Amino acid sequence: MAPKPGGPAAELSGGELLATISTSIVGILRENYGRGPMKAKTYALDDIIIVVMRGSGFTPLEKTIMDSGEPERVIAMREDFQRVMASRYSETIEKLTGRKVVAFLSQAHVEPDITMEIFFVDGPLAGFGAVEITETR
Repeated sequence: MAPKPGGPAAELSGGELLATISTSIVGILRENYGRGPMKAKTYALDDIIIVVMRGSGFTPLEKTIMDSGEPERVIAMREDFQRVMASRYSETIEKLTGRKVVAFLSQAHVEPDITMEIFFVDGPLAGFGAVEITETR
């Protein structure tokens, strides 16, 4: 699916696109989780977009659960939240890039506090390439 002429994807490219993706994903997180990360950085390579968020901070509830010796429950809760938000995140990526999201992966880590949102889209993003190695005979 190519970007629509005159649409957001046609207007954004390079660092501006990456910054807008970071800002948009953090905004969705803040709106729905009540807080956002201290830092967010987006990487794009070919047909993959990765949003890395650091320092989200833990809610009092999460801190209590972690202090009880069960940090894996906090990870599971955050991963459940990310699954619930998958469609909103994907719609945002599609709107900004003009590409269809074909797969979404999310990973949360407690110490250090890092969350990654990974989007695979239906084609390469202009200006963000990669070299593919395939077995030859």
